[in-house]
Amino acid sequence: MTVEKRLDRAGEMDKQAFEKLFREYFTPLMAFSRRILGDEDNAREVVHQVFIKLWERRSQIDLSTSLKSYLFTAVNNRSLNVIRDRRKFSSEKVPERAGEWDVSAQIEAMELEEKIQAAIQILPERCRVIFELNRFDGLKYSEIASQLDISVKTVENQMSKALKILREQLARYLTILLWLVLYTLN
Repeated sequence: MTVEKRLDRAGEMDKQAFEKLFREYFTPLMAFSRRILGDEDNAREVVHQVFIKLWERRSQIDLSTSLKSYLFTAVNNRSLNVIRDRRKFSSEKVPERAGEWDVSAQIEAMELEEKIQAAIQILPERCRVIFELNRFDGLKYSEIASQLDISVKTVENQMSKALKILREQLARYLTILLWLVLYTLN
């Protein structure tokens, strides 16, 4: 069951649901903010602030709307505020790419993120768990093997299988991904 569905059913956000929400959205929100700001440290700070605000106001937020839209909108607005504040308090120019990051590119990035998440969800359970521990939690193969009480070779095989499946599932979206990467670098 997705975090959003659990939140809709419960009508509130408990610590476990919040932690799952954080793990699920932190990386895509970081990438989104980094594309706007061009700076990983500020992007991380923006995303942390959004999650802190979400936790502090969890009882006041209307959970019937799309939580994903809420998070991306909040990160977008806070990132633009950082740019505005930079310009106001320093002689630093606003990065050109911030103005070029238009709504259609944001939508395409969100759609691509949805496709990636959907592809991850179709992985066999063991494969998916190992993939998420490595890519989202940053664990090394040896740490995963120890945590799951399996061999490192099994972890390697499962990661290889996961990456193969993801490549097959996402091959048709590769051009969109390349376009987004190139667009944000210019």
